[in-house]
Amino acid sequence: MRVTLWDPDDYGRNATAQTAWAAGLLPLLALSGNEAILDLGSGDGRVTAGLARLVPEGYVVGLDASPSMTAHARRNHATVQPNLEFVLGDMEAIPFRDRFDRVFSNAALHWACDHAAVAGGIARALRHGGRAVIQCGGKGNAAAMVTVLDDLIRSPSWAPYFSDTTFRYTFPDDATFRAHLMKAGLVPFEVRLIPITMTVAERDGLAGWIRTTWLRYTGSVPDNRREAFVQALVDGYLARLPPGRDGAIEVAMVRLQAVAERT
Repeated sequence: MRVTLWDPDDYGRNATAQTAWAAGLLPLLALSGNEAILDLGSGDGRVTAGLARLVPEGYVVGLDASPSMTAHARRNHATVQPNLEFVLGDMEAIPFRDRFDRVFSNAALHWACDHAAVAGGIARALRHGGRAVIQCGGKGNAAAMVTVLDDLIRSPSWAPYFSDTTFRYTFPDDATFRAHLMKAGLVPFEVRLIPITMTVAERDGLAGWIRTTWLRYTGSVPDNRREAFVQALVDGYLARLPPGRDGAIEVAMVRLQAVAERT
């Protein structure tokens, strides 16, 4: 997996939507308090630490491919919670077998290119009877933003930085993701696409969300031009979808949500 350079502090300031989505998934885990949980794409560790507090007699391992985010999570969370560990690793090559009662992943799997490999790793990591609860960007996610991005990176000012065709994000459809789960030996109870509207506060809020969400694009631009690229993207998006009278900006999202078990 391609490693992206994250700024944990900037992410923390602009990840309110991701945190809210994670909170909505917690009831699907059906926890008793003694489970072993793997959090795929644990990021800055805030959500993972919250999971650890829900299983005081169990433990939680957060796995993430970002060295900066993993170091931040260890420093700010693992040092004060004895049932919490953070591991640097690739969700397409999950290094565990028959170890967890639950696998959780929120706003992360669209960063993976090979969802079949992720599903296989989840199946191997789960114990028999274990459950996976997953939500990520799904087919059609942020379509208006993607359109603006595609136009921007083909423009003369920015095209030189996007000459390659390197994978950026995979927003899966429900049928394909269900097939990956079943082929891995998991029984899917729910796999569906959920349209939602995300609202950010004014221009600065949109820029902050872009910095923490679209790193596969912004990371291709040199440091000294990155903020100009972000602002150009903001301009392009607002030209298509102007803010409301209160300054709030809406982004139409699509979430893929899946719940599956290993029998």
